[in-house]
Amino acid sequence: MKKYIGAIDQGTTSTRFLIMDHDCNILASSQMEHKQYFPKPGWVEHDPNEIWENTKKVILDAMNKAGIQEISAIGITNQRETTVLWNKETGEPYYNAIVWQDTRTQNIIQNLHNKAKEISHKTGLPLATYFSASKIKWFFDNIPNLKKDAADGKVLFGNIDAWILWKLTGEHKTDVTNASRTMLMDLNSLKWDNELLKLFDIPKNILPQICSSSEIYGYTNCVLPHSVPISGILGDQQAALFGQTCFTSGEAKNTYGTGCFLLLNTGDKIVHSQNGLLTTVAYKLGNEDVKYALEGSIAIAGSLVQWIRDNFGFISESAEINQLAEKVEDNGGVYFVPAFSGLFAPYWDNSARGAILGLTHYANKSHVARAVLESTAFQTNDVFAAMQKDAEVKLKNLKVDGGMTASEILMQFQADLLDVEVIRPEMTETTALGAAFAAGLAVGFWESTAELMKYWKINKIFKPKIDKLKRTNLIENWQKAIEKSKDWEIN
Repeated sequence: MKKYIGAIDQGTTSTRFLIMDHDCNILASSQMEHKQYFPKPGWVEHDPNEIWENTKKVILDAMNKAGIQEISAIGITNQRETTVLWNKETGEPYYNAIVWQDTRTQNIIQNLHNKAKEISHKTGLPLATYFSASKIKWFFDNIPNLKKDAADGKVLFGNIDAWILWKLTGEHKTDVTNASRTMLMDLNSLKWDNELLKLFDIPKNILPQICSSSEIYGYTNCVLPHSVPISGILGDQQAALFGQTCFTSGEAKNTYGTGCFLLLNTGDKIVHSQNGLLTTVAYKLGNEDVKYALEGSIAIAGSLVQWIRDNFGFISESAEINQLAEKVEDNGGVYFVPAFSGLFAPYWDNSARGAILGLTHYANKSHVARAVLESTAFQTNDVFAAMQKDAEVKLKNLKVDGGMTASEILMQFQADLLDVEVIRPEMTETTALGAAFAAGLAVGFWESTAELMKYWKINKIFKPKIDKLKRTNLIENWQKAIEKSKDWEIN
């Protein structure tokens, strides 16, 4: 009997389930969007119950489409840092999930300013609203009876991976990649740090057990008619790194999704950034040694296209942005800095806000559309430059994945800016592939990472075409635009 493996890809805007065979051919998939809540400026929330209901629906829908009854295992990949607290007796969340983009905890972060170096040394993370710890503290500061329930052992915390795993199996666990994004785990020991828990005033009993990225965490007790092992968990960007088969130190990938995330495998070595990047766990396979990575996180990439579509009505479908942009040869001097929630890597400036600069009578709708696409490439170039300084290596190419890689105009402009080859694989949705790889390795579906490399194939290589002077001018103008966006929101 032919065997299959499944992957839950729970992202910032939607949830998908993919079923693939041993040769990584996708048999079936199903996807559902969930609602985004913006109750106040800077606040971003999701309904955890809606995400769970959608997860069940896409699993069943994909299974029905595939016409199969059984799968060998399921992997989970998820939006990281998005924080859920729920009651383990009722199974109900205490409040909506606070999304990674949310900036409501700025005051909490400011009050810990004198602890920034200590936190960064232990966790590899800059002190920012981005990560889970300040979000958990916000829950305890604002939700009635939460402290009492926690003292009574009723409260559970998790990023979205732990929430879905608990709903599927009843097990309260997470993997090292997700734990490394909470600002509560020590990078060296891979354990929850008591001093950090005390600093944020978070009770340890609410935290999930930290596991590797590839092992059997539990078995499904719902949704499917038969029990299936859940055997792989990776935060979405680590999953994409794994799916791109970046198993060797020095290999890098960039994912173009809601946000944009560039990761460089640094192997067994923890590299503390001196240039605005963060240090994170890349993955850990069972009992093998943990692998680390440098990461540059960009908050707004594909979501800028959605914003232009939904808030401005420039386009009716996201793909139309390319048709508009192709009508002009360049950006016409227009630059779009999408600092809606401040600037992420390598700047980490919460005071910045979005700005469109360089407008003249000459500029039109197509120039703005091109500036929207180019903003993602410019932000990636900023991170790429910082990464090369930290790693002290010259990166020869960049593997890319995610929905925006379908844009030929963006991929070519990215190669032009970076002055290196941009490599797009045949399967660009490598986030789900990485989760499937991790799950499959744990149950013997695949034997080794060496075997997995056979299934990664190149679709197209984009080579740089512009001259050095033009590249320099573009980057200099972008840097001017970045500076103009800063110091807008004064707290």
